Order: sequence, then C-alpha cells, then structure tokens
Amino acid sequence: MSTTASDPLAALGTLPGVADAVDSVRKAVDRVYGHRVMRRRSNEVTAEAALRGARGSAALSGADWNLEEVRRRTDFSGDDEAQVVGAALRLTAEAGQLLSIWRQSPLRVLARLHLVAAGGAAPDDAVGRPRLAGESVAEPLVEAPLPDADEVAGRLEGLSGLILAGSSAPALVMAAVVHGELLALRPFGSHNGLVARTAERVVLIGSGLDPKSICPAEVGHAEQGRAAYIAAFEGYLSGTPEGMAAWIAHCGRSVELGVRESTAVCEALQRGAA
Repeated sequence: MSTTASDPLAALGTLPGVADAVDSVRKAVDRVYGHRVMRRRSNEVTAEAALRGARGSAALSGADWNLEEVRRRTDFSGDDEAQVVGAALRLTAEAGQLLSIWRQSPLRVLARLHLVAAGGAAPDDAVGRPRLAGESVAEPLVEAPLPDADEVAGRLEGLSGLILAGSSAPALVMAAVVHGELLALRPFGSHNGLVARTAERVVLIGSGLDPKSICPAEVGHAEQGRAAYIAAFEGYLSGTPEGMAAWIAHCGRSVELGVRESTAVCEALQRGAA
C-alpha cells in the first residue's frame, strides 16, 4: 500500500513520537544482532529469550515467578499460577512455528494459540474459538468494558484483513496494534493477555525485525510493570492520536528492554557464565 488513506497502519507511523520509537527499536535490535555471540550461539540466545519472555508474560497475567523457578519446574499442572506459567511457556515455544500460517490466516493462528494456552484446562467447545454471546471472560488484569460477541467477530475480521492486505507501517506499529486490539477484544474465554503478547511476538518475528526471536517484548512489558502496561493500554483504547502513540511507544520501550535482557545473555555466554 502506498498511501495512508488506504493503509491506516501507515498513518499511525506518522504520529508524533512514533518515528523516534521505531528508530530507537531498530537501532537496539541491530546492536544485539551484531553481538559476536550471535554468530555461533544464536540458538542459545533464542532459547533463553523464549524462557525469559514467557516468564514476563506470565508475570503480567498474575504469575510473577522468578526466572530460576520457571527454569527449574517441570510440572505446571498444579495451581492457577503454575498453569499460567505453563501456558506462557507453551505459547513462546509455539510462536515461531506459525509464521507461514499467520501470513495466510491470522485467525487460524489465534485459534491455535488459544488451544495451546488452554492446554485442556477449558471446556472443549470453548477452546480455540472466539467467545459466543453470553460467555464470560477470565482476564483479571484488564477491566475495560468487554465488547460483545458480534463486535468481537467483526473486529477480528477487520484485523485479519489488515494483516493479510499488508502494510508499509513499521513492524513495531503492526505488532503494537495486533497486541492492543486483541487485549481490547479479549476474544477468548481465557488467556487473552498471553495470546495477545504472543501475537505481538509472532508479528515481530515474521516481519523480519526479530527473525531469531531474541528480543522478548514480554520482558519489557513486565519490567515496566502492570500499572504502566494498563495505563499505556488505556491510551490504545482511547483511539486518540496521543493515546495510540503512547501505546506504540510503550511497546517499543518493551522491545528495547527485551533487547537489553538478551544483550546481557550474550555477555554472559561470552564470559562462559551461562
């Protein structure tokens, strides 16, 4: 698409402050990809980024475990927090496997992500599909008004159409919009925050900004804290230029903090400490 009139996401890229956020993220990502450890040990960095990203996403969903506990644990079938952490780990493992499907059918990927997150914990007929009229949603972090089922269906189709049409917007903008829209809709009966943050990851990987998945935005979202996350998300919900720009900038800062985390991993690997 060549014009912002036919490419609404590109228009978001022109908002005040967004171009600076995009540039800052691009430079940060380039720096970590240029680290000498990435030449031979990128798979180790990717695996560690997935673990830390899952921990961060779970923390935002109420299971704020320390990293070593996440690393040590093998059974996540216990209490609610353990199940949240297990869901986050499964999602980060799944994200990179869905790129080709995402480009053809984003809604299929979202259904798959919910299926993976639920892991058999929800009634079978409610897993992997958008909620129906009258069905409840378990998402304690987000208290915004819940769109009804018809609105969810329409907006999901609209989001899918934007993704399939392609955009000249920077990857950060697309990722932030996908994340924000899914959080706003809460299309599934459970695990919407985890799914939304994983979809953001899928966009960042698939766009080519972070092809090796070593810049876990979930780490940055968690590091900035739940209050900052919700405040920025309220900007997205407002739909105002200022609110949208603030949300995109928040997502950009989250990616940068994820870069900082993976840079520390690279440094530790270089020293032989990890």
